[in-house]
Amino acid sequence: MADDLDVRPGLVIPAWELVETFGPTGGPGGQHANKASTRVDLRFHVATSSVLNPAQKQRLRGRLGDEVRVVADDHRSQARNREIARGRLAETLRSALVVPRRRVATRPTRGSERRRLEAKRRTAETKRQRRRPRLDE
Repeated sequence: MADDLDVRPGLVIPAWELVETFGPTGGPGGQHANKASTRVDLRFHVATSSVLNPAQKQRLRGRLGDEVRVVADDHRSQARNREIARGRLAETLRSALVVPRRRVATRPTRGSERRRLEAKRRTAETKRQRRRPRLDE
């Protein structure tokens, strides 16, 4: 359907799971800003979604909370603000659903170990040179 939100391949949020409200935008703008409801407030309830599996719900709830809210009032046009809000929501969900790669522990190379120890020796020698001489020397 046209109003469904395409987050990524294989994940499309149906329009009925999105809650859109419109209101006046704040700030200057004269009569148009005072009368036109161009600000878009787009909400998505993670817990009640029918398209997310339990692992996706858990990941989103951990990163974004139970409800994801996006507001757009960048343009004078309600339609354009609606497009922007939907794009922001899709990008927010897309980035929150990314599974971080596991870090594979590696050993330092022999050369890097040698350079590290040599730098430590140089630093220790520099600091030893700065000390006040002992009385027995």
